[in-house]
Amino acid sequence: MIAKLQCVVLDCADVVELSQFYQSLLGGVVNQPDPRWSLDDGWATLHSDGGFVLAFQRVDDYQPPWWLDPARPQQFHLDLGVKDLDQAQEDVLNMGAALLNEGDGKRSWRIFADPAGHPFCLVRD
Repeated sequence: MIAKLQCVVLDCADVVELSQFYQSLLGGVVNQPDPRWSLDDGWATLHSDGGFVLAFQRVDDYQPPWWLDPARPQQFHLDLGVKDLDQAQEDVLNMGAALLNEGDGKRSWRIFADPAGHPFCLVRD
């Protein structure tokens, strides 16, 4: 092993908005003091209850990925386990997510975009 993952960093236009969105979704603490990162108006972190860290980096002229468009690829996405897929969908839509693909009603996941346009999947546990 050469390295260990410290966090995943999401580019966005508004670090406060996106960190609060993911805090509502995953729990945890926004901008918890951590000597690994300097917090400012261009950088925020979310320390989840499970120990995972998401970071948010402000990018001037941010252009979100566009689902299934090779000109603006998704680059990565998060799969998030939920117990009740229908309830989780309602919750994330109320928090500002957008539904990208609901599927055929038979599969165990649905695809959304966060407020900055990053795709993520809610997956039935």
